[in-house]
Amino acid sequence: MKDWDDLRFFLAVARKGSIRGAAALLEVNHSTVSRRIDAFEKKLGARLFERLPSGYFMTHAGEGMRQSAESIEAEFHAIDRRVVGRDAKPSGLLRVTLLDAMAQKLLMPDIVQFNRAHSGIELELVASDSTANLSKREADVAIRISNDPPDSLVGRRVVKLATASYASVDYLARMARPDGKSDLTWIGWDDPVSDPQWVRDGPYPEIPARNRINHSMLQLEAAKAGMGMAVLPCFLGDAERSLRRVAPERATPLWEIWLLTHEDLRRTARVRLFMDFMANAILAKKDLLEGRCPQ
Repeated sequence: MKDWDDLRFFLAVARKGSIRGAAALLEVNHSTVSRRIDAFEKKLGARLFERLPSGYFMTHAGEGMRQSAESIEAEFHAIDRRVVGRDAKPSGLLRVTLLDAMAQKLLMPDIVQFNRAHSGIELELVASDSTANLSKREADVAIRISNDPPDSLVGRRVVKLATASYASVDYLARMARPDGKSDLTWIGWDDPVSDPQWVRDGPYPEIPARNRINHSMLQLEAAKAGMGMAVLPCFLGDAERSLRRVAPERATPLWEIWLLTHEDLRRTARVRLFMDFMANAILAKKDLLEGRCPQ
Protein backbone atom coordinates (compact mmCIF):
# COMPACT_ATOMS: atom_id res chain seq x y z
CA MET A 1 0.00 0.00 0.00
CA LYS A 2 2.83 2.37 -0.75
CA ASP A 3 0.83 4.15 -3.45
CA TRP A 4 -1.70 6.65 -2.07
CA ASP A 5 -3.46 6.58 -5.44
CA ASP A 6 -4.57 3.00 -4.77
CA LEU A 7 -6.44 4.20 -1.70
CA ARG A 8 -7.87 7.22 -3.56
CA PHE A 9 -9.36 4.94 -6.20
CA PHE A 10 -10.62 2.50 -3.58
CA LEU A 11 -12.34 5.25 -1.56
CA ALA A 12 -13.94 6.77 -4.65
CA VAL A 13 -15.57 3.46 -5.58
CA ALA A 14 -16.56 2.82 -1.95
CA ARG A 15 -18.27 6.21 -1.73
CA LYS A 16 -19.96 6.20 -5.13
CA GLY A 17 -20.82 2.51 -5.33
CA SER A 18 -19.96 2.30 -9.01
CA ILE A 19 -17.03 2.54 -11.38
CA ARG A 20 -18.62 5.34 -13.41
CA GLY A 21 -19.45 7.36 -10.32
CA ALA A 22 -15.89 7.02 -9.07
CA ALA A 23 -14.53 7.96 -12.49
CA ALA A 24 -16.57 11.16 -12.49
CA LEU A 25 -15.38 11.99 -8.98
CA LEU A 26 -11.73 11.37 -9.87
CA GLU A 27 -12.06 12.93 -13.34
CA VAL A 28 -10.58 9.89 -15.10
CA ASN A 29 -11.84 7.30 -17.56
CA HIS A 30 -14.02 4.57 -16.06
CA SER A 31 -11.76 1.87 -17.52
CA THR A 32 -8.87 3.38 -15.56
CA VAL A 33 -10.81 3.02 -12.31
CA SER A 34 -11.75 -0.58 -13.10
CA ARG A 35 -8.17 -1.46 -13.95
CA ARG A 36 -6.78 0.19 -10.81
CA ILE A 37 -9.27 -1.57 -8.52
CA ASP A 38 -8.55 -4.95 -10.09
CA ALA A 39 -4.79 -4.40 -9.73
CA PHE A 40 -5.18 -3.23 -6.12
CA GLU A 41 -7.16 -6.32 -5.17
CA LYS A 42 -4.57 -8.53 -6.86
CA LYS A 43 -1.76 -6.75 -5.00
CA LEU A 44 -3.54 -7.26 -1.66
CA GLY A 45 -4.65 -10.80 -2.41
CA ALA A 46 -8.16 -9.91 -1.23
CA ARG A 47 -11.47 -9.06 -2.88
CA LEU A 48 -12.62 -5.60 -1.77
CA PHE A 49 -15.85 -5.33 -3.80
CA GLU A 50 -18.63 -7.60 -4.96
CA ARG A 51 -19.46 -6.76 -8.57
CA LEU A 52 -23.24 -6.84 -8.92
CA PRO A 53 -25.49 -5.50 -11.72
CA SER A 54 -26.71 -2.79 -9.35
CA GLY A 55 -23.22 -1.59 -8.42
CA TYR A 56 -20.07 -2.29 -6.43
CA PHE A 57 -20.62 -3.40 -2.84
CA MET A 58 -17.83 -3.72 -0.31
CA THR A 59 -16.90 -7.10 1.08
CA HIS A 60 -16.00 -7.62 4.73
CA ALA A 61 -12.37 -7.01 3.79
CA GLY A 62 -13.39 -3.84 1.97
CA GLU A 63 -15.23 -2.51 4.99
CA GLY A 64 -12.13 -3.01 7.10
CA MET A 65 -9.98 -1.35 4.45
CA ARG A 66 -12.27 1.68 4.24
CA GLN A 67 -11.81 2.72 7.86
CA SER A 68 -8.03 2.59 7.58
CA ALA A 69 -8.06 4.33 4.20
CA GLU A 70 -10.18 7.20 5.51
CA SER A 71 -7.80 7.69 8.44
CA ILE A 72 -4.85 7.83 6.04
CA GLU A 73 -6.79 10.23 3.79
CA ALA A 74 -7.54 12.57 6.68
CA GLU A 75 -3.87 12.66 7.70
CA PHE A 76 -2.78 13.18 4.10
CA HIS A 77 -5.05 16.23 3.77
CA ALA A 78 -3.93 17.55 7.17
CA ILE A 79 -0.28 17.39 6.09
CA ASP A 80 -1.18 19.14 2.83
CA ARG A 81 -2.98 21.93 4.67
CA ARG A 82 -0.15 22.42 7.15
CA VAL A 83 2.43 22.67 4.38
CA VAL A 84 0.34 25.20 2.47
CA GLY A 85 -0.41 27.06 5.70
CA ARG A 86 3.27 27.85 6.21
CA ASP A 87 3.46 29.64 2.86
CA ALA A 88 4.24 33.28 3.68
CA LYS A 89 4.55 34.45 0.07
CA PRO A 90 1.53 36.05 -1.67
CA SER A 91 1.76 33.69 -4.62
CA GLY A 92 0.50 30.35 -5.85
CA LEU A 93 -2.87 28.80 -6.56
CA LEU A 94 -5.91 29.95 -4.55
CA ARG A 95 -9.14 27.97 -4.88
CA VAL A 96 -12.29 29.93 -4.04
CA THR A 97 -15.84 28.62 -3.95
CA LEU A 98 -18.94 30.85 -4.04
CA LEU A 99 -22.46 30.92 -5.39
CA ASP A 100 -22.59 31.55 -9.12
CA ALA A 101 -25.14 34.34 -8.60
CA MET A 102 -22.68 36.20 -6.38
CA ALA A 103 -19.87 35.59 -8.84
CA GLN A 104 -21.85 36.78 -11.86
CA LYS A 105 -23.92 39.61 -10.45
CA LEU A 106 -21.95 41.00 -7.51
CA LEU A 107 -18.30 40.16 -6.94
CA MET A 108 -16.63 39.49 -10.29
CA PRO A 109 -15.29 43.06 -10.72
CA ASP A 110 -13.76 42.84 -7.23
CA ILE A 111 -12.28 39.42 -7.95
CA VAL A 112 -10.69 40.78 -11.13
CA GLN A 113 -9.37 43.80 -9.22
CA PHE A 114 -7.78 41.47 -6.65
CA ASN A 115 -6.25 39.40 -9.44
CA ARG A 116 -4.69 42.49 -11.02
CA ALA A 117 -3.33 43.71 -7.69
CA HIS A 118 -1.80 40.31 -6.85
CA SER A 119 -0.59 38.88 -10.14
CA GLY A 120 1.44 36.20 -8.35
CA ILE A 121 -1.76 34.57 -7.09
CA GLU A 122 -3.53 32.33 -9.58
CA LEU A 123 -7.26 32.09 -8.90
CA GLU A 124 -9.39 29.01 -9.40
CA LEU A 125 -13.08 29.86 -8.95
CA VAL A 126 -15.59 27.13 -8.23
CA ALA A 127 -19.02 28.70 -8.72
CA SER A 128 -21.40 26.26 -7.08
CA ASP A 129 -24.40 25.98 -4.80
CA SER A 130 -22.87 22.94 -3.16
CA THR A 131 -20.66 23.04 -0.09
CA ALA A 132 -17.02 22.52 -1.01
CA ASN A 133 -15.04 20.48 1.48
CA LEU A 134 -12.30 22.77 2.73
CA SER A 135 -10.82 20.02 4.91
CA LYS A 136 -10.00 18.05 1.74
CA ARG A 137 -8.64 21.13 -0.05
CA GLU A 138 -11.49 21.20 -2.56
CA ALA A 139 -11.24 24.95 -1.93
CA ASP A 140 -9.05 27.23 0.16
CA VAL A 141 -11.63 29.95 0.77
CA ALA A 142 -15.42 29.77 0.75
CA ILE A 143 -17.79 32.72 0.41
CA ARG A 144 -20.87 31.14 1.88
CA ILE A 145 -24.45 32.14 2.58
CA SER A 146 -25.30 30.42 5.84
CA ASN A 147 -26.63 30.97 9.33
CA ASP A 148 -24.73 27.96 10.68
CA PRO A 149 -21.29 27.53 9.09
CA PRO A 150 -19.33 24.38 9.98
CA ASP A 151 -17.46 24.47 13.29
CA SER A 152 -14.38 23.09 11.54
CA LEU A 153 -13.91 26.35 9.61
CA VAL A 154 -12.73 29.78 10.70
CA GLY A 155 -13.42 33.21 9.29
CA ARG A 156 -15.81 36.09 9.70
CA ARG A 157 -19.43 37.01 9.21
CA VAL A 158 -19.47 40.03 6.89
CA VAL A 159 -23.06 41.21 6.29
CA LYS A 160 -26.66 40.07 6.29
CA LEU A 161 -28.31 39.00 3.04
CA ALA A 162 -31.87 40.20 2.53
CA THR A 163 -34.58 39.05 0.14
CA ALA A 164 -37.71 40.76 -1.19
CA SER A 165 -40.57 40.04 -3.60
CA TYR A 166 -40.12 41.18 -7.20
CA ALA A 167 -42.01 41.24 -10.48
CA SER A 168 -41.53 42.92 -13.83
CA VAL A 169 -43.37 46.16 -14.49
CA ASP A 170 -44.93 44.63 -17.61
CA TYR A 171 -46.10 41.56 -15.72
CA LEU A 172 -47.80 43.61 -13.00
CA ALA A 173 -49.59 45.72 -15.63
CA ARG A 174 -50.62 42.67 -17.67
CA MET A 175 -52.04 40.80 -14.67
CA ALA A 176 -54.10 43.73 -13.34
CA ARG A 177 -57.89 43.38 -13.81
CA PRO A 178 -60.61 46.07 -14.05
CA ASP A 179 -62.26 44.80 -10.85
CA GLY A 180 -59.10 45.62 -8.90
CA LYS A 181 -58.11 42.00 -8.50
CA SER A 182 -55.30 40.24 -10.27
CA ASP A 183 -54.19 36.92 -11.66
CA LEU A 184 -50.74 37.08 -10.10
CA THR A 185 -48.78 33.92 -9.33
CA TRP A 186 -45.53 33.20 -7.57
CA ILE A 187 -42.69 31.45 -9.33
CA GLY A 188 -42.20 28.32 -7.23
CA TRP A 189 -38.95 26.82 -6.03
CA ASP A 190 -38.95 23.04 -5.61
CA ASP A 191 -42.14 22.69 -3.60
CA PRO A 192 -44.71 20.25 -5.07
CA VAL A 193 -47.69 22.27 -3.75
CA SER A 194 -49.12 25.66 -4.71
CA ASP A 195 -49.09 26.99 -1.14
CA PRO A 196 -45.69 26.08 0.37
CA GLN A 197 -44.74 27.48 3.76
CA TRP A 198 -42.86 30.47 2.33
CA VAL A 199 -46.03 31.53 0.48
CA ARG A 200 -48.24 31.08 3.54
CA ASP A 201 -45.80 33.12 5.64
CA GLY A 202 -45.46 35.87 3.04
CA PRO A 203 -47.45 39.05 2.38
CA TYR A 204 -49.73 37.38 -0.20
CA PRO A 205 -50.63 33.90 1.07
CA GLU A 206 -53.65 33.81 -1.26
CA ILE A 207 -51.48 33.98 -4.40
CA PRO A 208 -50.49 30.47 -5.59
CA ALA A 209 -47.08 29.30 -6.71
CA ARG A 210 -46.96 27.95 -10.27
CA ASN A 211 -44.04 26.37 -12.08
CA ARG A 212 -40.87 25.43 -10.21
CA ILE A 213 -37.36 26.80 -10.68
CA ASN A 214 -34.76 25.81 -8.08
CA HIS A 215 -32.05 28.35 -8.96
CA SER A 216 -32.00 32.06 -8.12
CA MET A 217 -30.42 33.15 -11.42
CA LEU A 218 -33.07 31.29 -13.39
CA GLN A 219 -35.78 32.73 -11.14
CA LEU A 220 -34.39 36.18 -11.87
CA GLU A 221 -34.57 35.65 -15.63
CA ALA A 222 -38.06 34.14 -15.38
CA ALA A 223 -39.31 37.14 -13.38
CA LYS A 224 -37.77 39.56 -15.90
CA ALA A 225 -39.51 37.68 -18.72
CA GLY A 226 -42.88 37.90 -16.94
CA MET A 227 -43.46 34.39 -15.64
CA GLY A 228 -44.61 35.64 -12.24
CA MET A 229 -43.49 37.14 -8.94
CA ALA A 230 -40.30 35.89 -7.36
CA VAL A 231 -38.59 36.03 -3.98
CA LEU A 232 -35.03 37.07 -4.79
CA PRO A 233 -31.93 38.30 -2.99
CA CYS A 234 -32.06 42.08 -3.03
CA PHE A 235 -28.66 42.32 -4.72
CA LEU A 236 -30.25 40.58 -7.72
CA GLY A 237 -33.71 42.15 -7.77
CA ASP A 238 -32.79 45.74 -6.98
CA ALA A 239 -30.13 45.82 -9.69
CA GLU A 240 -32.60 45.05 -12.49
CA ARG A 241 -34.31 48.00 -14.14
CA SER A 242 -37.23 45.91 -15.39
CA LEU A 243 -38.11 44.62 -11.90
CA ARG A 244 -39.90 46.32 -9.05
CA ARG A 245 -40.46 45.26 -5.48
CA VAL A 246 -44.00 44.14 -4.85
CA ALA A 247 -45.82 45.98 -2.05
CA PRO A 248 -45.22 46.19 0.88
CA GLU A 249 -41.72 46.33 -0.66
CA ARG A 250 -39.93 45.42 2.54
CA ALA A 251 -36.64 43.55 2.57
CA THR A 252 -36.26 40.59 4.91
CA PRO A 253 -32.79 39.69 6.23
CA LEU A 254 -32.67 35.90 6.10
CA TRP A 255 -29.06 34.81 5.79
CA GLU A 256 -25.51 35.80 6.63
CA ILE A 257 -22.56 36.03 4.28
CA TRP A 258 -19.40 34.41 5.63
CA LEU A 259 -15.79 34.33 4.48
CA LEU A 260 -14.37 31.00 5.62
CA THR A 261 -11.21 28.94 5.44
CA HIS A 262 -9.62 26.06 7.31
CA GLU A 263 -7.74 26.72 10.54
CA ASP A 264 -4.50 25.43 8.98
CA LEU A 265 -4.73 27.95 6.12
CA ARG A 266 -5.78 31.13 7.92
CA ARG A 267 -2.21 32.51 8.10
CA THR A 268 -1.31 31.67 4.53
CA ALA A 269 -0.46 34.93 2.79
CA ARG A 270 -2.67 34.49 -0.28
CA VAL A 271 -5.62 33.30 1.82
CA ARG A 272 -5.30 36.20 4.26
CA LEU A 273 -4.94 38.76 1.45
CA PHE A 274 -7.98 37.46 -0.41
CA MET A 275 -10.21 37.26 2.65
CA ASP A 276 -9.31 40.79 3.78
CA PHE A 277 -9.81 42.18 0.27
CA MET A 278 -13.18 40.47 -0.26
CA ALA A 279 -14.44 41.43 3.19
CA ASN A 280 -13.91 45.08 2.30
CA ALA A 281 -15.48 44.57 -1.14
CA ILE A 282 -18.58 42.95 0.35
CA LEU A 283 -18.88 45.59 3.08
CA ALA A 284 -18.83 48.27 0.38
CA LYS A 285 -22.04 46.67 -0.97
CA LYS A 286 -23.70 46.36 2.42
CA ASP A 287 -26.70 48.56 1.60
CA LEU A 288 -27.41 46.60 -1.59
CA LEU A 289 -27.03 43.23 0.12
CA GLU A 290 -29.15 44.21 3.11
CA GLY A 291 -31.94 45.59 0.91
CA ARG A 292 -31.61 49.34 1.34
CA CYS A 293 -31.32 50.17 -2.38
CA PRO A 294 -34.80 49.68 -3.89
CA GLN A 295 -35.52 51.45 -7.17
